[in-house]
Amino acid sequence: MSPSFIAAVLSLGVIAASMARAADGAALASSAQCIACHAVDSRVVGPSFKEIAVKYKSSPNAADRLAASVREGSQGKWGSTPMPPNASVNDADARTLAAWILSQ
Repeated sequence: MSPSFIAAVLSLGVIAASMARAADGAALASSAQCIACHAVDSRVVGPSFKEIAVKYKSSPNAADRLAASVREGSQGKWGSTPMPPNASVNDADARTLAAWILSQ
């Protein structure tokens, strides 16, 4: 096998893994009821996932901070409407959601 063939196969694996994470994030957002208040590219009750990504993308520990907000809720970050905690989302799923949001 040539090095370029191996590189191409590895690239396909990375792309497939990235697509799987994106699908997992979207499915989690739906099953955790995030989409009741958020949409990918428009405000609902809370900010869009794209707005959140823009605000936090360059922040240190952005994924950790977003995962904590998913689980614990937040208030005052986007106006007066609080985000309720979602304790039914485990830590691993909260991190997957955070990574998915930041990828928007």
